Amino acid sequence: MIRTEALDLLPVRTAVPALRRALDDRGVAVLCAPPGTGKTTLVPLVLAGLTGEGPVRRVVVAEPRRIAARAAARRMAWLLGEQPGGRIGFTVRGERVAGRDTVVEVVTTGVLLQRLQRDQELAGVDVVIIDECHERHLDADTVAAFLLDVREAIRPDLRLVAASATTDAEGWARLLGDAPVVEAQGVSYPVEVVWAPPARPVKPPHGMRVDPALLTHVAATVRRALGEREGDVLCFLPGVGEISRVAGQLAGADAEVLQVHGRAPAAVQDAVLAGSSGGRRVILATSVAESSLTVPGVRAVVDSGLAREPRTDHARGLSALTTVRASQAAGRQRAGRAGREAPGAVYRCWEQAEDGRLARFPAPEIKVADLAAFALQAACWGDPGASSLALLDPPPAGAMGAAREVLEAIGAVDAEGRVTARGVRMSRLGLHPRLARALLDGAKEAGARRAAEVVALLSEEPPREYGDDLAAALRTARRGQDGYAARWKQEVRRLSSQVEGVGSGESRSDDAVVGLVAALAFPERVARARGDGAFLMVSGTGAELRDSSRLRSAPWLAVAVADRPSHAASARVRLAAVVDEPTALLAAGHLRVRGEEVRWVDGEVVARSVDRVGAVELSVRPLKQPDPELVRGALVEGLRREGLGLLRWTRDSEQFRLRLAFLHRVLGGPWPDVSDEALLAETGAWLEPELSRARRRSDLGRIDAGQALRRLLPWATGEAVRLDELAPERIEVPSGSRIRVEYGGGQPVLAVKLQELFGLGETPRVAGVPVLVHLLSPAGRPAAVTSDLASFWQDGYKAVRAELRGRYPKHPWPEDPATVQATRYTSARLKRS
Repeated sequence: MIRTEALDLLPVRTAVPALRRALDDRGVAVLCAPPGTGKTTLVPLVLAGLTGEGPVRRVVVAEPRRIAARAAARRMAWLLGEQPGGRIGFTVRGERVAGRDTVVEVVTTGVLLQRLQRDQELAGVDVVIIDECHERHLDADTVAAFLLDVREAIRPDLRLVAASATTDAEGWARLLGDAPVVEAQGVSYPVEVVWAPPARPVKPPHGMRVDPALLTHVAATVRRALGEREGDVLCFLPGVGEISRVAGQLAGADAEVLQVHGRAPAAVQDAVLAGSSGGRRVILATSVAESSLTVPGVRAVVDSGLAREPRTDHARGLSALTTVRASQAAGRQRAGRAGREAPGAVYRCWEQAEDGRLARFPAPEIKVADLAAFALQAACWGDPGASSLALLDPPPAGAMGAAREVLEAIGAVDAEGRVTARGVRMSRLGLHPRLARALLDGAKEAGARRAAEVVALLSEEPPREYGDDLAAALRTARRGQDGYAARWKQEVRRLSSQVEGVGSGESRSDDAVVGLVAALAFPERVARARGDGAFLMVSGTGAELRDSSRLRSAPWLAVAVADRPSHAASARVRLAAVVDEPTALLAAGHLRVRGEEVRWVDGEVVARSVDRVGAVELSVRPLKQPDPELVRGALVEGLRREGLGLLRWTRDSEQFRLRLAFLHRVLGGPWPDVSDEALLAETGAWLEPELSRARRRSDLGRIDAGQALRRLLPWATGEAVRLDELAPERIEVPSGSRIRVEYGGGQPVLAVKLQELFGLGETPRVAGVPVLVHLLSPAGRPAAVTSDLASFWQDGYKAVRAELRGRYPKHPWPEDPATVQATRYTSARLKRS
């Protein structure tokens, strides 16, 4: 029996007519409705014709999380007076509750992706609703892009709704071809903001770590909210570990403490969503409760201000969730939970002054996540570069390049990026491509069941209390009775069924299987011991174990989970398995290189025969007769690293280089560019044959750089003979002295005693550029600087003469320097001569 009264109370009902018109006219629409208005539950029922309005249509609702998909299906079934599995069903990874009569099916975006890859037409589906699209999960963005392709190419009749809990809908409207935006007003009550920062500063989050002092403060704030407010308290925390810690600190509180996250048992999720049975509740939740679920009874929200987002360090091959400050948009969503049913309050555990510095919106996942799975989906769709997909944000080129390298290494795509048959199979396993590779190849070596057991452990990281030893975690999961173990066993059954009959692997121990499968999943993270709990991964990243880890004595590790705090030189290992060298080489064999290696190391040429796997050297022996070309390359690398000062530079050769640089700057070609960058780029044009004859650092020091540079002079054009004319090394002055010109600055400099210029009316020029004359006293000290001698004799000389006459009375200082003989001598010596 349909619960008509409950349906009529949902605020989104007022927006349904406009939504129907938009879909009838355009086939696409953006629906903006705050959480709690019924957009996830009423709208699918109406569009499916299950409320008695309009024809019956099959509707698929895509949710970003399994918990939200299950909850939405249960809620819709309740509104119809049914149980899930009839006209309302749901499908999430490893669980399907739907049948032949199902009209509205709620699925995760990952499930819908798989369905689209198998059946692009989505035969029998009339409407697709992408819920919570504002969260910008990568799967949702990809689903939208694929569906737009489908509408354009083969299913123009397919109706598409992008549903958002915020009014930031302009981007989605443009993406859907200027789709109409339909807004529903929610019924919300005022929410008082209480700023509740810790009394003392706490450490900012890094990696997965959150300062325990902040969690203690959050627990205290929850107790404060219980004391100051009525109703239930909803507390937002970044992850399962933090929820568990705060729950422990709330022991003895006068309320039932419930934990809501993606790993929570279905019974707990149902209890939270059903509302209180009488007593007060504290619900500790991740961001899953921001918009996907409506939690009844909440009058106060405690916001830790933290969230988890994916981050990838492509240079080190590390990707994981990391703790970040929640965005302003997330803060608004969280606060709104306190005002769904009555006036409420939000306690924000940070300073009010910090709020304006927070990001406005969470980072789109496509900008920050590992894109290997996305790239494989795009390749299977027929667009390996994702260049023609309609996406709100294009994938970063660097991340796509890294993803392509991973896919090519595991055989999922060919050298041109086209998907292989193996890649298609990987894409249909519902796993990250790395884990799909580990399952397929691991099953051949170790048997389907045991490979599936390890991959299931890797696909959902075990709780911290399972420890950092992956083999020990496997044994704990096998005998475990907790929620994680139950989900793990369900995933093992799913994965085993997809590789049944492949291999046996009975001869391998469980520990060996765990290490092999982990190494197959993450070959770049295979690591060899360096001593004292330190390891070097094949990727070149250092890794360290905790002091208490039982893995510290292992010769090799397959690192499954690691993160690298921003201030640390090495990654921190959180989950790994022991492997032996043959297993390490089997998994990372495609990264193995044998050959001669001649490099510039610590200021000298080092020639070795090396057998290495990535950055890990297996064996090394010195080379007595290395390849001359490799030696030359190492010497050039040395010049790049340490500079051209490795060559022999005399004063004359340095001045020669400066003269050439001056001519290149003033006249351009054919005078050569002699900057470091240009010379290092053209070593063959000026350092040969000396460079090819050199074998070590000391040989570079014997090369006369000045003589080598003369090879760059424009001999072919005949201009080389004009070098001394255009940029003379010295200029003869009226006294007869030949004074060196310094070319190191922006303007050539002539430093000369003032008396030696008597009679010279105009400033000397080189290559048409007036020199900067540094006029010196008889003792060689600066007296004046000018680039216009005529002006100096007329205006400046009188003052300089007065000063120099007092200091140097024995030297001639005529009133009119144009009429006397230039000299470097005193007046007395001048008379004698």
